[in-house]
Amino acid sequence: MDSATSDTGEPRQNLSSTADNGLKIVIVGGFGVGKTTMVRSVSEIRPLNTEETMTKAGEAVDDTDGIGAKTATTVAFDFGRITLDAHNVLYLFGAPGQERFWFLWDRLFSGTLGAVVLVDTRRLADSWYAIDRLEHHGTPFVVACNDFGGPAHTPEQIRTALDLPAEVPLLFCDARSRASSKQVLISLVEHLQHLQHLHSHRPDRPDAVPHPIPEPTP
Repeated sequence: MDSATSDTGEPRQNLSSTADNGLKIVIVGGFGVGKTTMVRSVSEIRPLNTEETMTKAGEAVDDTDGIGAKTATTVAFDFGRITLDAHNVLYLFGAPGQERFWFLWDRLFSGTLGAVVLVDTRRLADSWYAIDRLEHHGTPFVVACNDFGGPAHTPEQIRTALDLPAEVPLLFCDARSRASSKQVLISLVEHLQHLQHLHSHRPDRPDAVPHPIPEPTP
């Protein structure tokens, strides 16, 4: 199929007729960490956004400390798509960050292959809930620190602050950059492949993973 074109002139790729394996990925994190931005930057289709303008009424329930310039917020989820190869497609779901929308997360996690926890290092505590829920559901994830130009932290400091296990990949990214966001997704797929390899070689579970994770395309 030929590629479609967005209103901005940006080429958008139609889904190949050979694509027969859809892999669901969720992008979670605190309020204003860049989840919508990441979905927009990396999606090969025009993403579905459910953003609404923030109003004075929301100031009493949404903590906007450190993100005063934010004027819109996701109220359901963001959706995008990126093709890995001729048969495998990642479907991306960006979860809303405010506490009042957390009840949606458990539904979004259903059927999820893996997740990206997007982090603003100026507000690390905002990421605790996302990590807790993913661990509760047993969903594999990577942590990606989005660059907001705040104080520099070492990976060790971030791992300690988030109580992050050594086996969970910790990345640094710019959610505005397609290349950077795509590399985060590639790292997630590589992490899932690694977990699949470990799981498949357990003596008590020789056939534990029925659907192989595809090789990521750079």
